[in-house]
Amino acid sequence: MRFILGSASPRRKDLLAQLGVVPDAILPPDIDEDPKPRELPRPYCLRLAREKAQAVVAAPEDIVLCADTTVALGRRILGKPRDAGEAAAFLTLLGGRRHQVITAVAVRRGDRLWTREVVTDVKMKRLSDAELNAYLASHEWDGKAGAYAIQGLAGAFIPWISGSFTGVVGLPVAETAALLAAAGYPLYRGDV
Repeated sequence: MRFILGSASPRRKDLLAQLGVVPDAILPPDIDEDPKPRELPRPYCLRLAREKAQAVVAAPEDIVLCADTTVALGRRILGKPRDAGEAAAFLTLLGGRRHQVITAVAVRRGDRLWTREVVTDVKMKRLSDAELNAYLASHEWDGKAGAYAIQGLAGAFIPWISGSFTGVVGLPVAETAALLAAAGYPLYRGDV
């Protein structure tokens, strides 16, 4: 049995390490991540995690873990910004408001698929022009859903969350441990 992480995210790899899990292979799938017309954030996020897990080539006994993190402002999906202008628009929209960060995790072993969605409420403060411009100049927003990473510089913009911090980072650790255990991955053992 091999453990395959279907993600190139260094954050997900680090969060798995908190569980003592080191991937045998890292094989990020290449799927279309565009939302379907009128698709809501939570079903969208779960669909992507499932499609990613199904797209990873693995032997029947291998365990594949994939995840997707989506930032939602109401019914609107704020994905990874295309450029600094879109990042600025996202951060301005989020400023002073509560939004949701949804992380869906999918674990596949053979034909079985286990999934879990974790929704966390997050409030971002309104950013001053100086804060916004400094954050944009950092390029930390690049490749991040909603144009921010709570574990980085943007942590200073988040005065309140209700839910899973690790879910906002990109992999809810407690829920991931439960999914891996359900799939038969030997967590918390010295012979892993």
